[in-house]
Amino acid sequence: MEEKKNLMSYEKLRELEAERDERKEVIRAEIAQKIKEAREQGDLSENAEYDAAKDEQRENELRIEEIESILKNAEVYLEEDVAKDAVGLGSTVTLLDIEYNEEVVYKIVGSTEVDSLNGRISNESPVGKAIVGAKKGATITVDTPAGQIKYKILKVEKPAGAKSTKSPKKTEEKAPAKTAAKSATKTASKSSAAKTTTKKKADK
Repeated sequence: MEEKKNLMSYEKLRELEAERDERKEVIRAEIAQKIKEAREQGDLSENAEYDAAKDEQRENELRIEEIESILKNAEVYLEEDVAKDAVGLGSTVTLLDIEYNEEVVYKIVGSTEVDSLNGRISNESPVGKAIVGAKKGATITVDTPAGQIKYKILKVEKPAGAKSTKSPKKTEEKAPAKTAAKSATKTASKSSAAKTTTKKKADK
């Protein structure tokens, strides 16, 4: 069975890598030093500092394992690659709760970046699943343990640099330069021809 992918932004990936490295290279050594100093005190059976350091060591190693497990199956999504007019990972969405006429704002993120207190919900959550792929103006129904909730999508916002599904406008900035160059060439040719005619008249 294929392992589940952990979708995350590039910033989250770097954040986890930095935490893992710090725990391995810095915190692990600091804890080892605490354990060494606690052992030097003698009897370990009633050594609170030793017990605390061992607990800290255990928690640190568990967190390192957790991070490495997440990174092993990490799949980075680029926010700028998602169309501006549809809800996707990285979108900030303003919804209207139709029943209560209240607005709520969510940012759609991968499961490793969820922070419900700050409005960051997973694309795998009930609301996330219901709105991903939908566009502004759409009405969606979310199934929850408490029953169905209907939302209308009022706004879909993307980070700067996100792609739009509209074709980019063609620019013609170089055209004036070419025209100017041609005009300059024609003027130079006329000037040269005029000089030649004047010289011939003078020779006669």
